[in-house]
Amino acid sequence: MSNNLIIKNAAELVRCSGFKAKCGSAMSDLNIIPNGALIIENGVITAVGETSELAPKLEQPGFEVFEVIDASGKAVLPGFVDPHTHFVFGGYRAEEFYRRLRGDSYMAIMESGGGIVNTVAATRAASESELFALGKARLDSMLSFGVTTVEGKSGYGLDEHTEIKQLEVMAELDRTHPADVVRTFLGAHAVPQAYKGKPDDFIDFLISQVMPKIAERHLAEFCDIFCEKNVFSIEQSRRLLSKAKSLGFRLKLHADEIVSLGGAELAAELGAVSADHLLHASKQGIADMAKAGVIAVLLPGTAFSLKEKYADARYMIDQGCAVALATDMNPGSCFTESMPLIFALATLYMGMKPEEAVTAMTLNAAAALDRADRIGSIDPGKKGDIVILEFPSCKYIPYHIGVSTVEKVIKNGKLVFDKHGEGKQCYQN
Repeated sequence: MSNNLIIKNAAELVRCSGFKAKCGSAMSDLNIIPNGALIIENGVITAVGETSELAPKLEQPGFEVFEVIDASGKAVLPGFVDPHTHFVFGGYRAEEFYRRLRGDSYMAIMESGGGIVNTVAATRAASESELFALGKARLDSMLSFGVTTVEGKSGYGLDEHTEIKQLEVMAELDRTHPADVVRTFLGAHAVPQAYKGKPDDFIDFLISQVMPKIAERHLAEFCDIFCEKNVFSIEQSRRLLSKAKSLGFRLKLHADEIVSLGGAELAAELGAVSADHLLHASKQGIADMAKAGVIAVLLPGTAFSLKEKYADARYMIDQGCAVALATDMNPGSCFTESMPLIFALATLYMGMKPEEAVTAMTLNAAAALDRADRIGSIDPGKKGDIVILEFPSCKYIPYHIGVSTVEKVIKNGKLVFDKHGEGKQCYQN
């Protein structure tokens, strides 16, 4: 199959048009074209408009060899972007889920030797081929939910060898899987047992021994840190991220998830691309992020799973902060790749309008990966990453709670998933 494609007769062509993050009331502007059509040439969108408007162009010589999809009665959107996941890991933590059901908190489990360090042991023990197979299966599932670009974090090694192993597996998945994988180094995800009580020494180890090798080999674009009480302090986070910035990494933070520590303010100070979680972000931190253009990546599935309060998306949007949504897919606090569940939680419990949630899963999510110039909307010049729903409107995404409404997924102009096709999936790179 070529990557030259025509999609026509879409009930709604939901463009989400733009080349940078949207904030405030602009998040509700989806630029919907009724009876819409688009043309993808060599994997890139070249024309967008009403089907009747593009019809004369499609009659010109050369277009007769293009693949054609009739999207009558269906909504067409940009491919979804998941800008915060931990999808490459070994082992599972189902028992911890049941501990939480019995009343144990996430931090109490972590302090008792569970949590992240539990997954660290399983990931260190897993081979690259095992991690690749597990990662591929999870990417397959994400693709079926319409996700065409995924951010993946390391952070289940907490040592040089395993951190690099995770990033190399993600690099290979990026080369071989239809979904694009954006890699983030999260070596400072927790303090490993070998450095228990010595977090400053662990930060020194990452700065001197691990980050330079990852930068030299171009294994990650971003550097992240779990900036949280009893994990890594503001000063430790500033020190690690400042070094990362000097090495050419772009910055992210796990910020203000459990307590209001000042992570949002630090993200603005350092010019981070995004600050994520933000359940307890201060009003000052949100104002600083809005002023600095830091994307607020919100993870309602994690709050749902941990039975915590939700981040105040409504307040953030009203204060001019650009908001994105992500699954936080991981083995502990949020084991799901269901973007429609995230969409539903955002609209039911975080005060987001459905139109805002669409922007948060497309253009703003792309901006949270510094890719709004090439993905996240249906605009000429951008990649041909497209989702076709089974229903005539994007309003069905949260309405069918937690269940995928995606019928087809196109990546770089190629059909890579078809819910009703033979074998359901038809990968090709």
